[in-house]
Formats: sequence, C-alpha cells, structure tokens
Amino acid sequence: MIELSEVWLPLLAATAVGLLIGIERGWTMRTRKDGERAAGVRTFLVLAIASGISGILARYQAELIGFAIIATLGLIVALAYLREAKLTNEADATSAAAAGATLALSFVAGFGSPEVAVAFAALVTMVLALRTETHRWIANLDEADLKAAVRFAVIALAVRPFLPDHSMGPMDAWNPQNLWLVVILVTGFSYLGYVADRALGARYGTVLTAIIGGAYSSTAVTQSLAQRLRDDTASGIECTGIVLASAVMYVRVVILVAILAPRLIVAFSSIVLPALLVTWIAGVWLWRGQSDGQRTRLPSNPIALLPALGFLAFVAVGAVAARWGLERFGEQGIAVMLFLMGSMDVDVAIVTAGGLPADAVAQWLAAIALAGTILANMSVKLAITLISGGRKAHPAGRALALSMLTLAASLAFWWINF
Repeated sequence: MIELSEVWLPLLAATAVGLLIGIERGWTMRTRKDGERAAGVRTFLVLAIASGISGILARYQAELIGFAIIATLGLIVALAYLREAKLTNEADATSAAAAGATLALSFVAGFGSPEVAVAFAALVTMVLALRTETHRWIANLDEADLKAAVRFAVIALAVRPFLPDHSMGPMDAWNPQNLWLVVILVTGFSYLGYVADRALGARYGTVLTAIIGGAYSSTAVTQSLAQRLRDDTASGIECTGIVLASAVMYVRVVILVAILAPRLIVAFSSIVLPALLVTWIAGVWLWRGQSDGQRTRLPSNPIALLPALGFLAFVAVGAVAARWGLERFGEQGIAVMLFLMGSMDVDVAIVTAGGLPADAVAQWLAAIALAGTILANMSVKLAITLISGGRKAHPAGRALALSMLTLAASLAFWWINF
C-alpha cells in the first residue's frame, strides 16, 4: 500500500513544476490567437500532475504503467506541437522543450525527489524568462569569450570525475582527483576575473580592472600599469591600480589557504593580516580624489590549457619533493622547500602544504614559509614597478615597500614567538 504522506508532497512538487513553467510559457505566448497554442497554463499543469502520478507508480513497482503514462504524455505533446507548427508556420522548439522538461521534472518529483524537481523547475523558468537578456549577452560575446568558457568547462567539469580517487605514484604522493581540484580552483580565479573584466572593466577603468586582475595575476597587472606610467598620458591612477592589485593578491592567497590548507589558516592569517590591511589602506589613500582612469588591458587568455597542465605537473613534482623532504630532512627542510617552491609560484607552495600529513610540519613554521613566499613575490613586483615605471612609479613603489616592511616585521615577530 502507498502511504498518503508519501504521495501528497511529490504531487505538490509536480504541481509547482507545472505552474512555474506553465505560467511563464502562458505569459510569453499570450499574443497567440486561440487554437494556435499547443499548451497553456492549464495544459502544463495537467501534464505535470499526470507525469507526477506516473513517477509515483514507477516508484512503487508499477513501472510499466508509469512508463506507459509518461510515453503517452510525450506523444501527445509532440503531436500538439507539430500541429502548432503547421498552423503558425513557425517552429517553437522552446515551448516543446519546456513541455518536455515539465514532464521529466514532474516524473522526478513523483519518483521521490520533489526538492530537486522544484529547484530545477525554478532554474528552467528563470532561463525561459531571461530570453531577451540571454540573447543580448550572447550577442556581446566574442571568440575569445567562447574559447575561455569552453576551456574552463573542460577543466572544471569534464576531467575530474574520470580520475582515480586514491593515493598513488611515487611515495603515494598523488591523489589525481585532489590534484585536479587544485587546477580547478586556481583557474577558477582566473576565469572569474576574466568574466568580471569583460562585464565591468570597460565601464569603470583602471582601478576596477586592476582589482579584478589581482585575483589571477597581480604581477601581470603590475607589469602592464608600470609600463603605462612611461607614457605622457599617465595620470597617476596607474600607481593606485598597482597597489590595489597586490592588495587583492593578499586576499586571494588567504582564500586559497583556507580551501587547500585549512589547518594553516589561523597562523597564516595572523602573519599576513597586518600587511593586507596596510596594502589596502595605501591603495585607497592613493585613490582618494582621483578618477578611475582608462581600462587596463588584462591577459586575454587567462586559462589556457597548456599552462594549466604545466601548473598541474609543477604541483605533482612539488608533492613528491615534499614527501621526500619530509623523510629526509624533517620539518625544517620542508619549510625551506615550501619557501623555495613558493618563490616560483605561491599557489604551488599552498597546494603542497595542504597535501602534507597534519604532523609533517608545525603549523606556524609552514605558515611562516608560505608568508615568506609572498614577500619574495612582492619584491619582484617592486622591482618591476620601479624599473618599468620610472619616477612616476615612486608612489606605488613606496606603498609596496611599506607592505613588504610590514610583512617582514610580522614574519620576524612570529618567527621569534611561534
């Protein structure tokens, strides 16, 4: 026997699916003459309820009856939309697809997942309702946008599920799924920065695009803005952008440590927080009273596949080296190794630290080594700023130097007291 309590919630969810999608379709097709619409609100609602019932029957071992009902409903929908296409001389694939989605989601609700069905019905309704905005957004895309989206989709969705989820390789240092998650996180910062730059950068100029760029390459932003300072048209806002890009870099590495090496987050945040605050204050101080300036040109392909794979190889080598160093040199050697790797790429050092056993190295020692890599990175950006920007770069140089002094003082304090 089917319990009543196990029926009413799936049927309510199926009803909600029909109402959500049906109301949107009914409003969109409201200008059609009578007889030219294959389905309106009432039809969508009836389809949803009937499909929900078929899901319930399939769930309680009446699969043949349930599948027969859903197949019949699908045939009715197909014939109705074929008739509509002949009457109107135009094919409306969207409404037919919406009806198919209503049948499928209502069946899912009846089969035992009402929350999932309603959630995806809301998503379908939103996509249908945003037709004009979606078309406008697609019209504004260019080839670079499409390639960036496809690359990130491949990196984020198409690889990780097929990778082994266990320790393997030299010294069991590699978990392929965890390694690929690192690539997803790091390239995700790049892609979000790229999207934000395309959506907002052209409107708000140097400051905003420098902040966006700092999320994925503060060094690239520093190089670009420092070179612009050599032009006679430079207004000084470039110095603000250089400093704010580094300020965002501090936030970015804190987030990465929180995700990839959470046991170090308290110690690491305590060390870098003073420098983070000083850098933000210096950037805002330089910004006061200035215009936003012109848009900064950021890297057009921040998530190329080859660099991503190169980063993965770098992380894999670092993981093996860390395990070998742990057995050979102990925690002091690990700290030195983290610093050396981080001097070339801070992200690699963070990933390596997160992959070490909890007792491999003291939290404060690892955090000090990671913070030291930021100091090395800041020294590179300071040199780029002063060499490429000349005298006009001195305000940014002083702000970066103040940030470095603050971080060095914090490192010294915690080195003595940890």
